[in-house]
Amino acid sequence: MDQQTIMCIVWVVAIVGFSAAEAATMSLISIWFAIGSLAGLIAAGLGAPIWAQLLVFIIVSGAVLAGIRPFATRWLKTRRVSTNADRNLGKTGRVTEQIDNNASSGAIYLQGKTWTARSSDSREVIPAGALVKVLSIEGVKLIVQPAEEVAVKN
Repeated sequence: MDQQTIMCIVWVVAIVGFSAAEAATMSLISIWFAIGSLAGLIAAGLGAPIWAQLLVFIIVSGAVLAGIRPFATRWLKTRRVSTNADRNLGKTGRVTEQIDNNASSGAIYLQGKTWTARSSDSREVIPAGALVKVLSIEGVKLIVQPAEEVAVKN
């Protein structure tokens, strides 16, 4: 086998390798090198020396990375997906189990479901039967404070 054929094989292996890495990670990193490898393959097919093939690979990979990646990441950017739990923000629920952050206990009944709850004030204990307003969500816990306190602050 001559040097041109060997380099064509090397570039094809590089294209397959970079493409497989991109398919496995989906991180928009390896695809640019796969495109650069394609340019190196074309240069090898045209009979360019190895140094010229490598130079073409580096220039094309860098240019494609710098030119297209910002647009591609913006287009592929994952958007925040609201969950059904988000609709509970600002709602008022009734405490079914005393909320005590120090004891890691507490639950509220809200919109037909019982939720684990914690007080926004870590020192405050909220008794069962009290009304609370949902301020935020942390994981699967609702962060609440007494509804009367919320009414005074607004």
